[in-house]
Amino acid sequence: MKKFYLTALFALLFISLFAQKKVLADKIIATVGDKIVLKSEIENSILDMQRQNIEIPVNAKCLLLEQALGIKALVLQAEKDSLPVSDDEINAEIDNKVRYFINQYGSKDIVEQIAGKTIYQLKEDFKQTFREQKLSQSMRNKIVEDVKITPSEVKAYFETIPKDSLPFYESEVEVGQIVVYPKASRDLETYAVDQLKEYKKQVESGAKKFETLATLYTDDPGSKETGGKYDINKNEKQWDPLFLAKAFSLKEGQISTVFKTKFGYHIIQMISRAGDDASIRHILKIPQVSSIEVNDAKHKLDSVRSKIIAGTMKFGEAVSRYSDDESSKFTGGRIQGRDGSTFLTIDQLDKDLVVKLKDLTIGEYSQPSEYADERGKKGVRIVQLITRTEPHRENLKDDYNRIALRAQEDKKNETLEKWFTKNIPTYYINVDNEYKSCHEMQKWIVTATATK
Repeated sequence: MKKFYLTALFALLFISLFAQKKVLADKIIATVGDKIVLKSEIENSILDMQRQNIEIPVNAKCLLLEQALGIKALVLQAEKDSLPVSDDEINAEIDNKVRYFINQYGSKDIVEQIAGKTIYQLKEDFKQTFREQKLSQSMRNKIVEDVKITPSEVKAYFETIPKDSLPFYESEVEVGQIVVYPKASRDLETYAVDQLKEYKKQVESGAKKFETLATLYTDDPGSKETGGKYDINKNEKQWDPLFLAKAFSLKEGQISTVFKTKFGYHIIQMISRAGDDASIRHILKIPQVSSIEVNDAKHKLDSVRSKIIAGTMKFGEAVSRYSDDESSKFTGGRIQGRDGSTFLTIDQLDKDLVVKLKDLTIGEYSQPSEYADERGKKGVRIVQLITRTEPHRENLKDDYNRIALRAQEDKKNETLEKWFTKNIPTYYINVDNEYKSCHEMQKWIVTATATK
């Protein structure tokens, strides 16, 4: 059981989009305190695993029920301890899940057709399960929050791994950067604003369609091929707050005035809105920077580089004071992958960066150079090659941090398992006869017998 709780609590907590496909003769198959587990929960979880091409073990039903019982126990304890969980948190996670479905299936209409429910109904159906997910996760975190790992424990953990089971890693690098985005001249900013005003005028007069102008002229690569279209939610954190505020101040069909965010200048058209969800189109114009502004940024970073090399300023201090790159500003300049790791393979780096690293030795700083980020925004940066590993089998010298994280997770597993062993007897437990032969159910059944 312990490995399930300390991974992602994935199977049962992956909410079934197809919950309307009921199993026959649904019934309660287990109870923990006042929390119940339905047969349909287990069946729908298996259906979801099949759709995701996840290998389903022979004892999947037993494993999933064991996980469900554990989740219910954690939820009960979280409620007893009055752990906070806000409606805003739950709604935000539900919105993310619904957007995932919409992206997977192509549109909101298709999702509703497949589910046999409206998006609103799906969200309502999700609330209880997401609340339990949040509570169980919070309780788990509370149980293991004080678990630490020592170097000797890491070494002992590593020595238990069979040598032929150690993972093999390709060459990886850790890279730091200081980025400055040159600011366009006032004239070029005015030109970008005037362009957007003209687009707004053309749409409102009926001379052009908003989506046509977005496809032709937006500087946002993420929406260029969709005519500037995005499906957004009022509570989403990844959107610029001003962008959301402007969007949700519009009526259907209305176009905003020109406004500025950190990305550039925008106009937005509201397509449709349902509560906190909306479909919008937007056009982004990024004022072009000239060679003058680029050279000014290079001179600025050249001075910063000289201070770092002279030892009068630390690289991390320079990042904090001068870097405009928000994604690496709070990691000491280290570039992170999607999983949050700062150890990156070459294919995770942009092409300009790969070329730049070829000329650097470990610890060396590049000269300031011009580049374009993933949004196409022009910037100037200094790059530091922090570490570079050769292809290798995992070992303590090169991979200590990775091994330590796994060892700590293993120790958390043990702590959580001890918590269950101690606390399961304090709950009322009942398991349906159909599942009493499961090996995974034995300690729950013993407790169930003791609590009757």
